[in-house]
Amino acid sequence: MDFEVLFKPDLKKTKVRPYTNVLDASRRAGVRIPTRCGGKAGCLMCKVIITTEEQRHCLPPEAKEIRKLGGLLLEQGYRLSCQTRVTGNLTVSIPEDPLKAAIRKQLEAARNKTDHDDFI
Repeated sequence: MDFEVLFKPDLKKTKVRPYTNVLDASRRAGVRIPTRCGGKAGCLMCKVIITTEEQRHCLPPEAKEIRKLGGLLLEQGYRLSCQTRVTGNLTVSIPEDPLKAAIRKQLEAARNKTDHDDFI
């Protein structure tokens, strides 16, 4: 029995076999999740967010992932896509790249300033 994995914000889906890791599922769906360590839980670049409700559709984190992420990130729903194994239909959110987020915020601020200047 295959499971469907939906990736947000792209809304791309793929079907995977049980226990497939989320990183492999993302590649199958054509969704880019950055990684530097090749899926060995060494770089923390492949973090994704899985809501508390959705956590029941994947295996719980193992010791290696718990050590890497720590309690706070796990509580916030972060998981390492290379370590998270699918056990049911799952929705995964991919956080915005920090550099892209910073650039987007600067562009929005500049755009808002320009919009505001039009009213003066």
